Amino acid sequence: AENYILVCIIIIIFAWLKNQLNLTKFLIKKSDNMYTPVAADVAKLRNTTGAGMMDCKKALTEAEGDFDKAIEILRKKGQKVAANRADRESTEGAVIAKVNNDKTRGVIIALNCETDFVAKNEDFVKLAHDLAELALGKTKEEFLASDYKGITVADKLTEQTGVIGEKIEVGSFETIEGPYLGAYIHAGNRIAAITSLSADVSGAEEVAKSVSMQVAAMNPMALDETKVSEETINKELDIERELLTKEGKPANIIENILKGKMQRFYKDNTLVHQAFIKDGNISVADYVKSINDDLKVVGFVRVSLT
Repeated sequence: AENYILVCIIIIIFAWLKNQLNLTKFLIKKSDNMYTPVAADVAKLRNTTGAGMMDCKKALTEAEGDFDKAIEILRKKGQKVAANRADRESTEGAVIAKVNNDKTRGVIIALNCETDFVAKNEDFVKLAHDLAELALGKTKEEFLASDYKGITVADKLTEQTGVIGEKIEVGSFETIEGPYLGAYIHAGNRIAAITSLSADVSGAEEVAKSVSMQVAAMNPMALDETKVSEETINKELDIERELLTKEGKPANIIENILKGKMQRFYKDNTLVHQAFIKDGNISVADYVKSINDDLKVVGFVRVSLT
């Protein structure tokens, strides 16, 4: 009986060892057949998508070396992340202004993200510049549908959401056309402005840049008093009239006082009447005229993250 039990134990041990040996052979064979990405392929995918090295390696492994499939895997990851972060606020980012070579068309876009850390990233800022260049001469809808390195801009934003792990979107989108345009981007890429001048004259480049700096710094509500909305004017008049009445000013002189109040309002809030930031003794209109008697500011756009 003892010999019988011993034989049974030996048979069981041999059977177990055989199974382990077969499993080991299977795993070795499977490992031999598994695709292992080479560094060149990983680098190529990273340059194409902007994804991290490990994400690219995992995508290529999953795609068994199929480059297009690997891109699709990364894109689907981006869609999933974008869906999960749809309700997040993307209040940071890079504001970029671009003007075409003829100086007649301009655009400012805000490429938004969630954190200041991402906003300052070199690759993120470069993407913002690339997208702003692509946006020249387009509406926002045309821009989002346009091609960017083989995919639409909208898909690129989704892809980058997956790569970066933050909500990435184009927020503000402002366009402008004019006889001569000049742009200014404030340090840190948080504010940008473009100014339109009435003509391309000697010194126009410096004037347009200086006035754009004024727009960025002083945030005028309108070009001049004719561009201020009637609603805004009436609201300001109502506020000042109420204050003057509370001060006990006679009704027959309130209207005359209001004229002076509104002149001050226009000087503080309209571009051409504002004191020039480089010389507070003259207005912006006076500065522009000092370069050329016939030169005028005819328009501007401004975008800010705050």
